[in-house]
Amino acid sequence: MATLLYRLGRASLRRRRLVAVVWLVVLVGLGLAAATLRGPTASNFTMPGTESQKAIDLLADRFPAASGATGTIAIKAPQDGALTSPAGQAVVKQVTQEAATLPGVVGAVDPYQAQALTPDGRYALIQVQFAGGADEVTDEQRDAYEKVGAQAEAQGWQIAPGGEVLNGEPEVGSTEAIGVLVAAIVLVITFGSLVAAGMTMLNALIGVGVGMAGLFALSGAVELTSTAPILALMLGLAVGIDYSLFITSRHRQNLLDGLPPEEAVGRAVGTAGSAVVFAGATVVVALAGLAVVGIPFLTVMGLAAAGTVTVAVLVAITLAPALLGFAGHKVLPRKLRDRKAVEDPTTGSEDRSGFGFRWARWVTRLRIPVILVGLLGLGLLAIPAQDMRLALPDASAAAEGTPARVSSDLIREGFGPGFTGRLAVVVTADSPQATQAAIPQVTALVQKTDGVLAVAPPQVDPSGRTALIGVIPKTGPTEEATETVVHDIRKQVSGIQNADVLLTGVTAVGIDVSEKLSDALPVYLLLVVGLSILLLMLVFRSILVPVKAALGFLLTVAATFGITVAVFQQGHLADLVGLDTPAPLVSFLPILLIGILFGLAMDYEVFLVSRMREDFVHGDTAQQATINGMGHGARVVTAAALIMISVFGGFVFLEDPIIKSMGFALAIGVAIDAFVVRMTIVPAVMSLLNNAAWWLPRWLNKILPNVDVEGEGLRAHLAEKQHANV
Repeated sequence: MATLLYRLGRASLRRRRLVAVVWLVVLVGLGLAAATLRGPTASNFTMPGTESQKAIDLLADRFPAASGATGTIAIKAPQDGALTSPAGQAVVKQVTQEAATLPGVVGAVDPYQAQALTPDGRYALIQVQFAGGADEVTDEQRDAYEKVGAQAEAQGWQIAPGGEVLNGEPEVGSTEAIGVLVAAIVLVITFGSLVAAGMTMLNALIGVGVGMAGLFALSGAVELTSTAPILALMLGLAVGIDYSLFITSRHRQNLLDGLPPEEAVGRAVGTAGSAVVFAGATVVVALAGLAVVGIPFLTVMGLAAAGTVTVAVLVAITLAPALLGFAGHKVLPRKLRDRKAVEDPTTGSEDRSGFGFRWARWVTRLRIPVILVGLLGLGLLAIPAQDMRLALPDASAAAEGTPARVSSDLIREGFGPGFTGRLAVVVTADSPQATQAAIPQVTALVQKTDGVLAVAPPQVDPSGRTALIGVIPKTGPTEEATETVVHDIRKQVSGIQNADVLLTGVTAVGIDVSEKLSDALPVYLLLVVGLSILLLMLVFRSILVPVKAALGFLLTVAATFGITVAVFQQGHLADLVGLDTPAPLVSFLPILLIGILFGLAMDYEVFLVSRMREDFVHGDTAQQATINGMGHGARVVTAAALIMISVFGGFVFLEDPIIKSMGFALAIGVAIDAFVVRMTIVPAVMSLLNNAAWWLPRWLNKILPNVDVEGEGLRAHLAEKQHANV
């Protein structure tokens, strides 16, 4: 692979104008396709096969009037008893009529008829039924809905439209540009050259542009969840900058060693590029592996992110060499650009008194205390993870001041938390008579279930075969008690004869999604750990190194979960990340985090340990090889980690709690894995293992294919080439 990439790098530099034009054409072409073919994203998370989803599909087929998105308008009168006065009733009826005539709305329920009033006569709820699902509601319809009741508000009333209809697409604003700016500063400091930093950033941005344009072009044919493009952007930026950084760093070193630009870029792509391809492949495999879980929206998210990572790899091994060809020796600091400095091989020699070498010597000398302190520290950070709860966030976790949060708070204030997470029982049978016979049985069973506050009168479809019964729990959507209520209701109605009874609603959907993801988490974790051991065994020709890498990955995941739970679920230091209300973690965060962190952890493992193996194979002792690998790789890996942390951290400033938690968890995970696990615990363990780290049974060595990430085959090819020239 190294030899093939060596030739690709040289060819890309020689034909740099053609390569640049091709990528520019691809970018423009996909951009135009995205502009014309882009489809809407989905803000709901469906789970085929679950009871709640079966009920939703049944309603869409038999009771379409009740299958669309719902809204709830919370009303607060200026004083107690106002709702019962003639003037107050006129205000509420006017708001109800206004809501019923909105575009896309099929009806609004009068709170007086539904008895959706508080005893003190101050709060009321208007249920609004839309014709289409939440993803089919247009921005214009949503805006009109949010403006309902302006006239009443002018009279001192508080009108707060809310409900699932307000579940919109999270917007990417200017806050994440802070992360990109920090990444650019890190590049300038690392390279000491604006040209090198700018070229690396340009390379990454082109890759992200191509990946995102391609993703949006496909969105017309494939339904994307609203978080999928954000995740793809997050990962595409981070790995795009990092992969270009690795190749540019090796190219600069080759120039300082006296190689001409074409040869320097060829060897850079052949060596660092091999590691980039392998590292990118691990990220792609881990993300694509989410399809194994069998959850459609998670599969789409994983494949979307995997696509942008694939583009980042292709850009790094083709466009980066071309841009390096345009830059020439300007990628070097100004003081090293003169011919004498470039041609003198000693100029590029490593200063073994640098921080990386000093750190490696210190860690290997104190390896036992370092390992013990590292394990103890990460173990303590992981403790909160045992209390982790998963759920789909409801409006109570939205940013303060947003319409959804204002409405949720007002409903909780007047009616209690259960009214923000209504459940719906669907009763259906082959005949109207069977349905009518089942309704009172179901109603009685639900009413006597612990944790149920109220049961609404049934709504029956025109055919009389399907009925919808609203259920109000006593507790909020993401509380454990509500999960118990959902399971208890399902158990209570399971014995109904001659009719199918299904429980659904946004709250039930969230519970079903969370439980299925929780069940899939151990299987996926086992798959990822097994995959990491196998892949690293191919790369490093060792058994203990892959096992050590997998255990380090588990430490990273556990500590990351612990910190994320402490901040986002328990609320410790929540103000620092702009979190208004602690809540359970979004249900798909752990499984996504495992997939992404696995790939990124393998990035740093490969870039550090491959140099250790390279020096060990060429005659250094295991101890010296460990020090050399850390000394040579510490600066670049530090820069790469800081860049990823900056990019991921930029998304923490978004209001959306899902994106905020994803950005935070990824930033923390990268920091722990790069600085604590890979650059501290790994060299200490490698030093402790000594020669045993590189042991591999002969029979296994024979059957494992040689992927040659270290570039041994490339060195042999170059030696033959040099001999032939002589």
